[in-house]
Amino acid sequence: FELLMRRYNQRLFRAARAVLRDDAEAEDVLQEAWVRAFAALGRFEGRASVGTWLVKIALHEAFARRRRRQRFVALGTEDDMGLETTPGDSPEARASTRELHAALAGAIDALPEGLRVAFVLREVEGLSTAETAEALGLSPDNVKVRLHRARAALRRGLERVLGTELRAVHGFDGARCDRVVAAVMARIGP
Repeated sequence: FELLMRRYNQRLFRAARAVLRDDAEAEDVLQEAWVRAFAALGRFEGRASVGTWLVKIALHEAFARRRRRQRFVALGTEDDMGLETTPGDSPEARASTRELHAALAGAIDALPEGLRVAFVLREVEGLSTAETAEALGLSPDNVKVRLHRARAALRRGLERVLGTELRAVHGFDGARCDRVVAAVMARIGP
């Protein structure tokens, strides 16, 4: 059972996090989901893969937690868990990674729930369309539609947040442009 937990912890956490948008709540749901999975292990029929079955349990727990939750906003900040940095990264690179992570997390959290959960399961966790459909109780075509809509909404959300920075990526103005124009003009003559 420990091997199952280690193999699927991240997937189940991300699925619960997609519903709850709160790391601490998602961890609590993850624990409860594992306890429930352990209790129901003998009833697992094998109609779906173990991973899909576990995701369904975690999603069920997350939806139930959200229904029970009162309107309560926890005070605190998100930590940087999951951010990949190397010891040689400059402070600027680490800050940039944190900013990008915050922008992506914010854009994903802003998605409507149905799109957010489908996106996280397919794109972040890498489940197949069929596995995602099974876990969410949807048709594969519906999963594809939700994924397409989620990508479009993320694109719009990131453009709003990163607007000028996105347009500045791989910019070719100023000195670079002048240098190329001068070199071409020199080659083609007066």
